[in-house]
Parts: sequence; structure tokens; C-alpha cells
Amino acid sequence: MGDRFPWGTASATGVGSYPGTDPAEALRIVLGELPDLPHLPELPDRGPGADMIGRSAGLLIDLAVHVEPSGWRISDRPGLDTQRSLDHLARDLDVLEELAGEHDGPFKLQVCGPWTLAAAIELKYGDRMLKDPGAVRDLTGSLAEGVALHVADVRRRLPNADLLIQIDEPALPAVLAGTVPTASGFSRLRPVDPPVVAEALKTVIEASGAFPIVHCCAPNVPYRLLREAGAKALSVDLSLVPRRADDAVGETIDAGIGLLLGAVPGHDKPLPALQATAGPVRDLWRRLGFPESTIGEQVVITPACGLAGASPAYVRAALKRCRETARTLHEAP
Repeated sequence: MGDRFPWGTASATGVGSYPGTDPAEALRIVLGELPDLPHLPELPDRGPGADMIGRSAGLLIDLAVHVEPSGWRISDRPGLDTQRSLDHLARDLDVLEELAGEHDGPFKLQVCGPWTLAAAIELKYGDRMLKDPGAVRDLTGSLAEGVALHVADVRRRLPNADLLIQIDEPALPAVLAGTVPTASGFSRLRPVDPPVVAEALKTVIEASGAFPIVHCCAPNVPYRLLREAGAKALSVDLSLVPRRADDAVGETIDAGIGLLLGAVPGHDKPLPALQATAGPVRDLWRRLGFPESTIGEQVVITPACGLAGASPAYVRAALKRCRETARTLHEAP
């Protein structure tokens, strides 16, 4: 591993989700196909509590949730849905300890960030938590405490691993732009000020105690804000990085922030040739004037998004292509 980043040169990893319902099978695929930077797979096909929102809502301390037809909602007390979330995670962590307990390299976890949770979870009376600044503060503190306990639990199970925490914030650009719909869908919630957004993210990042990555698979990623919040790496879909973002991306690279670049399609489709997959990464580096010799250290190659909607055969092919692309970018300009 390098001095600046916990991963080795020419690394590849996954974003988070996989198809199927068997955590042992999914983790074996991850460990086999992504040996340099494996991660804990998420299996939303198992149903409520295994989805991105429910899985992280299960980590909340002193905040319970349940499922309504409209989605997740705050409850007065923990119930069946909260217990289901905890049961899924406990099973996943038992499998992790069994199959990877001796792992002695970097290992990545994923949790949903406070702003995407606030944009998705409803208050008891139906409005999204995002509408209530006090509720968001409570949610942020609860999540920070829960993430800290989660990371500590994984450290006990993987005592030799170097843990990375990926905070998933796909709703963040909409939160900043004021385009998150109300519960009724007839209007939009007010935009949140960038300093407020950054402070909440910083709270969760600092509480985690792990190497922090923020993942945002949406257009208009707020690169500078995420750096200011304490992210040491950013995970983005490369196909959604427009030329107008060149200055922000260049500043991010120059600041020594790692980039997890989604260069391989996240759903079943014919994979392009290896050089065609690596080409956009090289083009970005050349366009911004950075030496290609630094790609292998600073960049990790990933699928463009989670793979929950892909076939098992495609998952293996996509992860293999991520690994091959990372090696190609490191070995030959």
C-alpha cells in the first residue's frame, strides 16, 4: 500500500450491492474477484432491511424505523422492520468473520449518509426528515454513533484489516439544489446550505474512525464540499463527470484525494474492449494535465454503480474487468 492511500496500486473494488440473497456466496465472489480491496456486499433482494436505506437505518441509535407503503418512517419504538435490518446485518457480519477473519489488507464497508437518509425517511406524520432541521441533527448524531459502533464491531471481527468506510450520498446534489420532492410529490423541499451539509457529513466521517470515502452516483457531485467535510476519497460514476467539472475534479486530484472511478457498466450489457474501458480514465488524466504514472496509486476502478440488478454471470465479468482495467492503467500508458 502507498503512503497516501490504504489501497495498493492498481486496485479495484465494488460499489456495494449484488444480486441474490446468500451473503456467503456474494462475499466469496468479492474475495475472489477483488482480492486487493474487497468489501462487504449488500443484498437488497432479501427485501426491506437489506436495502440501502433500511440497512443503515438499522444502525441508528435511539431512532427506530418501520416500513410504510411510501417507504421508511420513524417509529415510536423498534419493531419487526428494525429487527429485520439488524438480523440481516448480523448474518452478514458473521459470514464476514467466518470467511475473511484473517484478512490483513484494506477492507471497505458501506453506509448510507445522513442527507440521503434524511431525504428518504419520513417523520411520524409523513413529511421527509429533510424538512425538519432538528430532525436532521438528531438523525446525524444517531447515525454517527451507530456507524462508530458498526466500525468497532467489524474491527473486532477483522483485527488485521485496514478499514475504509464508504458513505453513500446519491441524493446529495438534490438536497443542495432543492429538488428533493415532498412526501406528496407536489412540491420540493428547500435547499440546504452547503456549510450545514458539510458539517453533518463531517460528524459521521469523524465518528467512523475509518478511512472516509463519499460515494455519489449522480450528476453535479459537490467535490469541494466533500473535501471540506473530510472525505479522503470520492467515488463517482465516470460517465457522469462532465467537462464543466474539470476544474473541480482537477482541484480534487491536486489535493491528493483518492478517486474511485466507476468505469465499468453496472448492468448487463456487452462489455467494451479493455482499452475502451481504460480510455476514459486516461483521457480525464491527460485533459487535466496530470502524469499518467499517478493513476495506479490515486485511482481505484469500480463498476459505475451497484450491481444488484445484474445477473450473477455479469457480476463476475464486470468485477474481473474492473481488476483488468486497474492493472492496465498502472502498467502501460
